[in-house]
Amino acid sequence: MAKRAHGRCGDQGFTQWPAYCIDKSTAGNGVRGIPNQQNKDKGVPIVQRHERTLSAFAAPMRLTYARSQNRYAKMSTLKGKVTLLSAGPGDLDLLTLRAAKALAAADILLVDDLANADIVTLAPQARVIRVGKRGGCKSTPQAFIQRLMQRYATKGLHVVRVKGGDALLFGRAGEEIAALREAHIPVDIVNGVSSGFAAAAGLGISLTHRDHCQGVTFITAHMQDHSQPDWAALAATGTTLAIYMGMSRIASLTASLLEALPACTPAAVVQNAGSSQEKRLVTTLDRLADEATAAGLGSPAVILIGGAIGEAAEFTAHSASAEGLAHAA
Repeated sequence: MAKRAHGRCGDQGFTQWPAYCIDKSTAGNGVRGIPNQQNKDKGVPIVQRHERTLSAFAAPMRLTYARSQNRYAKMSTLKGKVTLLSAGPGDLDLLTLRAAKALAAADILLVDDLANADIVTLAPQARVIRVGKRGGCKSTPQAFIQRLMQRYATKGLHVVRVKGGDALLFGRAGEEIAALREAHIPVDIVNGVSSGFAAAAGLGISLTHRDHCQGVTFITAHMQDHSQPDWAALAATGTTLAIYMGMSRIASLTASLLEALPACTPAAVVQNAGSSQEKRLVTTLDRLADEATAAGLGSPAVILIGGAIGEAAEFTAHSASAEGLAHAA
C-alpha cells in the first residue's frame, strides 16, 4: 500500500483542511486518509474507510456551519434604537441633560422644523436629515419619516428623532411609537419643555392658579378630520385653555368661545415662546383676534385663555390702559 501523506496539507498542495490530506494512492477514488491511521486502514474495505473518513470530516464541517449560522443570525437580528427627543420650544439651554447625552450618542438625526437649527452642533458625528413638518407649509410625509426611522434602526444605528417642544404633546409621537413597536425596534423617550409652559413662563403666570381655575387643558385647534373642537364644552371645564396650532383659526375659535365665556376673559398669544424671538400679546377674548392680526402674530404660537392669564403683568398694564381710554371718552 502506498505511503500516506503526513505533515501539513499545505506541504502537499492542499490548503482547505490542514488536519487531513488526500491519500495519493487512492486519490482517483476520492478517498481521504487521516494522519496516523495507516495501520488501522490495513485490511479495511474501501467503503468502510470512506465512511469513516467522511464522518471525520463532517464534525468540523458541522461546527463551521453552526458558527456561520450563528453569525448570520446575529446580523439578521441586529437592531439599533430610536430616541424621540424633545428639543423644547427654542433656546438650547432649555434642553435637558438627558437630551444632550442622547444627541451626543446619535448616529442619525431626524430634525423637525420647529427645533432650534443649532441643535445639530450637539451631535457632531451624526448624519443630519431634516424632516420639516409645519401646518400650512410643505411637509415631509409622516409615513416617510417612520420608514426612515425603521430603515436606519434596523441597520444597528441610534436614530434620534428631534421634535420641537415636548415630543408627547401634539408631536405625533403615538403613531411613531406604534410603528416602531410593530417593527420590534426599541424606543426611548426624552421629555422636554412644551411651548405652552414656555409661554406661561414668558408671561410670568401659573397656568393652574387656584384662584382662577382648577386645571389646564391642552388642545389643538386642528382635529384629524379637519373639524373644530367643541369650544363651548371646553369653555365649560373651568380650566385654562392652552391652544396649539390655532393661529389660522383664531377668529373662528374666539367667536365660538365668546358664546360661552365673558368678553372680558383674559387672553394671550405668545409667538416663538421660549426663544429670543418671543413676542407676546395680552388682551381680552373679544379683542384677541383683531389685535393678534394687527400685531402680525402667526405660527408657531400658543393661545392662552382663562382667568389665570389675568395675573400677567402685561394684562394689568392692558387693563389700566383700557380704563384710561374709557375715562377719556
